[in-house]
Amino acid sequence: MVLEQATLKKICDFVKIKPRAVQEIAELVKKNWRTAERYINKIEEETGCISTRVFREGTRGALKIVYWNFAEDIHSTSFQQEITESIMQGKRKNDFSPFDIYQYVDEKKKRVDVEDISGIDVYVDLSEKTDFAGFLRQATKQVLIFSGNLSWINSKQGKTKILDVLRELVKRNVSIKIIARVSMIGVENAKKLLAINKEPGRDMIEIRHRYQPLRAMIIDNRIIKLREKKDPAYYAQGELKRKIEIFYDIFDKDWVEWAQKVFWKMFSVSMPAEKRIHEIDKIKAKFLVD
Repeated sequence: MVLEQATLKKICDFVKIKPRAVQEIAELVKKNWRTAERYINKIEEETGCISTRVFREGTRGALKIVYWNFAEDIHSTSFQQEITESIMQGKRKNDFSPFDIYQYVDEKKKRVDVEDISGIDVYVDLSEKTDFAGFLRQATKQVLIFSGNLSWINSKQGKTKILDVLRELVKRNVSIKIIARVSMIGVENAKKLLAINKEPGRDMIEIRHRYQPLRAMIIDNRIIKLREKKDPAYYAQGELKRKIEIFYDIFDKDWVEWAQKVFWKMFSVSMPAEKRIHEIDKIKAKFLVD
C-alpha cells in the first residue's frame, strides 16, 4: 500500500494535537474505517510517530485510540531521562550497560539468562538454551533492532542460519527496522540484509546508520531482549573468571514503549544505509582503480 506523504503528514499533524479515534481519522482523510486503520498501521510501523491503544478490549464498546508517540515525551521519570541521555550520547557498546535499564523493571516483568561463552565464537554459534532464533520467530508484525556492525546475521543456532530466520520473517510480512554501523568494515553485512528485500519485491528490511551503544531487539510491542558481554580481559585479575554473555528480557509494557521511543528517536535522525553503501562503494572502486 502506497501512502502519500501529504496524507501521512495530515494524519500525524491531526493526532499530534490530541489523541483521536480511528473514525475521526477516517473522516479526516475521507476514507472508510478499514482504509484509515491501514494508514494508521503503516505510519506506526514506518515512522513510529503515532501509536494505538484499545480501551475496553474484548467488549462491544471497544475503542481504538491513536495518539502521538514521538520524542518530545520520551521519558516519564527522572531515571528514564538519564538513561535516555546516556544511550543517545553513547557510541560503543561499552558506553552503556543494559543492566542500567533492567534494574528498574518490576521483578515479575523481566528475566535474565547468563551464558558461559569461553572458547565459543558467538559470531558463528548461538546457544540453543538462549534460543535466539525462536525469539525472532515470535514476531508477527515488527522487529526493531539496535545493532553494532550486524555481524550477528552470519551466525547460526544449531543448523539454523539467522539470515534464514530473517528471510522467514520477511516472507510473513514482518517489518524489520535496524539501527547499525554501516562502515567500510562490515558493510557487506548490511548488503546481505538489504538483498533479502529483492525476494518479496518490497522493502521489509530498512537499515539506518548510527554509532550507538545498545545491542537489543524489540518484538511486536511486547518484549525487549538486551544483550551484553563481559570479558575477563577488561577487569582486574580474578574479578571475572570466564567470558560471559548476559541476555536481559523485559516484557513490561511501559518499558517496551519507552524503548520504542528511543529507537524511533535515533532512527528518525540517522542516515539511510543505501546512501552510506553508495559512498563506500565509490571509495572502494577508487582503491581498485588505483
